[in-house]
Amino acid sequence: MQSSISFSSPIAISRSDRTSDFFSFNSSKPSYLRFCGLRREALGFSPSKRSNSARILSSTTPRPSSKKVSASLSGNGSPSKGFDYDLVIIGAGVGGHGAALHAVEKGLKTAIIEGDVVGGTCVNRGCVPSKALLAVSGRMRELQSEHHLKALGLQVAAASYDRQGVADHANNLASKIRGNLTNSLKALGVDILTGVGTILGPQKVKYGKVGFSDAVITAKDIIIATGSVPFVPNGIEVDGKTVITSDHALKLEFVPDWIAIVGSGYIGLEFSDVYTALGCEVTFVEALDQLMPGFDPEIGKLAQRVLINPRKIDYHTGVFAKKISPAKDGKPVMIELIDAKTKEPKDTLEVDAALIATGRAPFTKGLGLENVNVVTQRGFVPVDERMQVIDANGNLVPNVYCIGDANGKMMLAHAASAQGISVVEKLCGRDNVLNHLSIPAACFTHPEISMVGLTEPQAREKAEKEGFEVSVAKTSFKANTKALAENEGEGLAKLIYRPDTGEILGVHILGLHAADLIHEASNAIALGTRIQDIKFAVHAHPTLSEVLDELFKSAKVNASVPQSAPEPVVL
Repeated sequence: MQSSISFSSPIAISRSDRTSDFFSFNSSKPSYLRFCGLRREALGFSPSKRSNSARILSSTTPRPSSKKVSASLSGNGSPSKGFDYDLVIIGAGVGGHGAALHAVEKGLKTAIIEGDVVGGTCVNRGCVPSKALLAVSGRMRELQSEHHLKALGLQVAAASYDRQGVADHANNLASKIRGNLTNSLKALGVDILTGVGTILGPQKVKYGKVGFSDAVITAKDIIIATGSVPFVPNGIEVDGKTVITSDHALKLEFVPDWIAIVGSGYIGLEFSDVYTALGCEVTFVEALDQLMPGFDPEIGKLAQRVLINPRKIDYHTGVFAKKISPAKDGKPVMIELIDAKTKEPKDTLEVDAALIATGRAPFTKGLGLENVNVVTQRGFVPVDERMQVIDANGNLVPNVYCIGDANGKMMLAHAASAQGISVVEKLCGRDNVLNHLSIPAACFTHPEISMVGLTEPQAREKAEKEGFEVSVAKTSFKANTKALAENEGEGLAKLIYRPDTGEILGVHILGLHAADLIHEASNAIALGTRIQDIKFAVHAHPTLSEVLDELFKSAKVNASVPQSAPEPVVL
């Protein structure tokens, strides 16, 4: 299935070839969201209780194979007896960064190993630069919509764009955030070890670059946070120019007249928003029978009406791209389509470019997992609900954890960060199990889509198994004053809940700033807040937050369900 992360054979992604030849910490020369959990330190702020002055020290045993950056701060405490570190994290993406910062706050002597650049996929090749491109597409849509501008009484000359300027905006944003992340690790005293990290055995890790000798360190606990890379199905030849992955597309080296996007999930949908705003025609190739298969079906239908049908987008569903050949010798990109079920030939597309948006594969080969008797599952590292790694015999591997895309539980940057913080809490003696159903997701199209918890089909399946009822409440953005003031009344919010208890099972939003609105619902699920309580919360008027206010108020919870009685506050 090309639109999801589902692999029929083990994924073998080599980690050694992603080692960076240069690791810079010069903030004056800093080297996606889609879903990002960047801490405040990543924006250039350091906690006031810690010194902001950090200095770069060479390793006490200099080696040409590795570069170690540490800070002369008391924040990164002394390691447990017999170990170099309390915690070593392999991978400095958003997940590893969040875990490292939380570990230092808890007094753990911490090191982070990174063979590429700080920030991982999210900052360098995903969430962050994609949001820069989507910001441009949003502005272009506003300026190009004569009807929208006329309704607001505005007149604007024809909008245009500079491709290199747009590309520079995305690259500069990634560089800035990458530099801030690096500086935040240095400021808090985290040791940054450059190279590819490999587990040698219990509580022992080596790191270094290809062609150089390795350094070996010991740690009481190890967290794997190596992330993922774009997944390219067999038969597709990626040349990085006319057949590309999201890594290449974010550089925006050219804007084709016609591009095929293979896969209509988050990645494909966001890039369709960017490309159509810049004047491209888009053709989706989707293996399932409907577009946007991961969304709640009702939201998906509305998204198709709002984000697909009015734009220069056509699509082929229920088909695989059996073979894709790059453009060469004056010939266009050739895409051979076959029926997803019968495997019979269906059609051949000739386009200017093809973007492969078929999901992501875990980046786990070369970790040395065999040294602790761990076998990956389609490339993913098996873990329990506390992110502790499980070996080939089904036993927990002592002192080894895996977070983020590498474990496959929820391939979102902010989920990785939350998992890392949860692991650190456990290491400090405070058992913590993360509720993944409370983690929100968002697609930053125009308008945006966001969700948390179960879809309606998932909720009804769960209800049938467990024997409870499911109810659904909805509200429209057309009833919201702020949305109408913006002339952005197209949108829907949907609540899936249990009428017998008031438990929130899922919330799905399509509309203006949906990605920001979802957090009231996600926090309610995380904290166990019931509808009968949250419906009494007060929202400022006129704001978009009143969309959720009306949504919760419209839910019908059984009268016999008690409401909690908070202590009254008298002013």
